[in-house]
Amino acid sequence: MFRSRRKFLFESCGGLSGLGLACLLDQDGLLKAEGVETNPNAAKKPHFPARAKSVISLFMSGGVSHMDTFDPKPALAKYAGQPLTGKGEIVVRQGNPGPLMPSPFTFRKYGQSGIDVSEIFPQVAKHVDELAVMRSVMGMSNDHVQGHYALATGMIRMGFPSVGSWVNYGLGSENQNLPGFVVIYDAHGGPFGGPANWSAGFMPAAYQGTVFRPSGTPIVDLTPPADIAPEQQRARLDLLMKLNEMDAAKYPGNTDLAARIESYELAYRMQSTAPEAVNVESEPEATRKLYGLDDPVTAPFARQCLMARRLVERGVRFVQLYHGGLGVQNVDTWDAHENVQDNHSRHAAEVDKPIAALLTDLRATGLLDSTLVIWQGEFGRMPISQRGVGRDHNPGAMSIWMAGAKIRGGQIIGSSDEFGYKAEEQPISVHDLHASILHLLGMDHKRLTYRFNGRDIRLTDVYGELIPQVCGDKAA
Repeated sequence: MFRSRRKFLFESCGGLSGLGLACLLDQDGLLKAEGVETNPNAAKKPHFPARAKSVISLFMSGGVSHMDTFDPKPALAKYAGQPLTGKGEIVVRQGNPGPLMPSPFTFRKYGQSGIDVSEIFPQVAKHVDELAVMRSVMGMSNDHVQGHYALATGMIRMGFPSVGSWVNYGLGSENQNLPGFVVIYDAHGGPFGGPANWSAGFMPAAYQGTVFRPSGTPIVDLTPPADIAPEQQRARLDLLMKLNEMDAAKYPGNTDLAARIESYELAYRMQSTAPEAVNVESEPEATRKLYGLDDPVTAPFARQCLMARRLVERGVRFVQLYHGGLGVQNVDTWDAHENVQDNHSRHAAEVDKPIAALLTDLRATGLLDSTLVIWQGEFGRMPISQRGVGRDHNPGAMSIWMAGAKIRGGQIIGSSDEFGYKAEEQPISVHDLHASILHLLGMDHKRLTYRFNGRDIRLTDVYGELIPQVCGDKAA
């Protein structure tokens, strides 16, 4: 059949345009047929206008002592050496309970807000007018592993999706060449509880956290062998995808298989993207010094913080940083059983400058208003001594602070009792904390559900109230 050159070009260009449109519609999830899954990492719309687009969680593994950092207790000095009375039965984790013990650190007021901060955080203290310090947060367990799971998943037992997985499920990633949820843990090793802290639980495995190493190649085995050409690798992946899709057709409910198919494709795309995203050496020298990359004490966590900024800058939704790894017990974490002064002085020196630099950098790059930064641990510590110089676990009260996401800084939310033993004014539960994080990201914690075993399950279970000073009219 004869066709004119003009008609041939018209139809060809129309076909190419259609392919391009189909690609764009697929990226936005608009080609999805009812009941058919699209890319699980595709960006999704929030329930309502969000205050934040991403989260950087700074988790101090081991249990930071609140009365030695962000919750000063003068009563401990006044009644030093006396027993803790009037609080009912005192339950300690490791035994050897002693009398009330004052903080070995001095506090001073900072900023226009005049919030008291310990001497071990002099750099973070300079940002106190940007912090919302919650002094009445309650943990759910006095065990490290269960305490980690509680803050990570809202449950004290393993097998439930982490906060990052819920965010990844609800919002997806703004960068299809990077995961929506990235985990970077301490150079000394992973935190208490291990990978269950960033697991997707009963959700499809595609929503779990992707672990980036803080140094060297960010992801193990990401770089292909030197003797494999790109077109060879692409051909292998295409064949592997066809085989996996055949299995997926036989077993449509196998989410692990679907996640594996997507993970291969994401890994292929990440080969060119991830190394650049975490290449902190490409940053200006002034920025590297700001974070403390030139100091062996601060360099490990400085690298993590700078990597986090680069990742959220490139559209990653949730970046989970851990400080404190299971190397030497009571030494490489914040677990201050042996000597709180030695332990906290050492670890605060490792993180103070990098955290302050992260806040400075996010503000300078315009990212702080759209990024929620949260500093937390699994529980607080006891106001009584352990062997005279240490402190045991205390889930009754702990201090957590938030910054960014247009939260009003320079405010103290809630309080613990005069000794820091229990949350007293405006107790804040882990579920309240999670509900508020989701709210700042534009998600209603009661509407964000996943159907499992015949029940619509949510991160906050059947609990959770928004923290009004963070989420309500009192926020900036």
